[in-house]
Amino acid sequence: MHYTDHYGIGRVMDLAIDLLLNKDAHRPLHLSDDIDAIDPVLAPATGAAVRGGLSYREAHYVAEAAAASGSLASAEIVEVNSTLTDGEGAKEIVAMALQILTPLMGKSIF
Repeated sequence: MHYTDHYGIGRVMDLAIDLLLNKDAHRPLHLSDDIDAIDPVLAPATGAAVRGGLSYREAHYVAEAAAASGSLASAEIVEVNSTLTDGEGAKEIVAMALQILTPLMGKSIF
């Protein structure tokens, strides 16, 4: 989170994608989106919840940037565990996972 705090999520994603595609601009990318990187206020049902995680907008931006790279070949959302909370928390975590999934397919907040 240090680099996210220092540079902002946009710059961090630019650096990461540039690094990954530096040698081969057509290299297929796989994104493993670990939902416990998102602040547990927004994603309560995960096994390793850590306060101060990504905001909704930051998490969404990661998916948007990966999709916009043109190289995203596959993706997964992991650590979603609706059994770790009550009914409301389960609904929240599933909704968050779906909201992160849609930009991976090209949908933007704007």
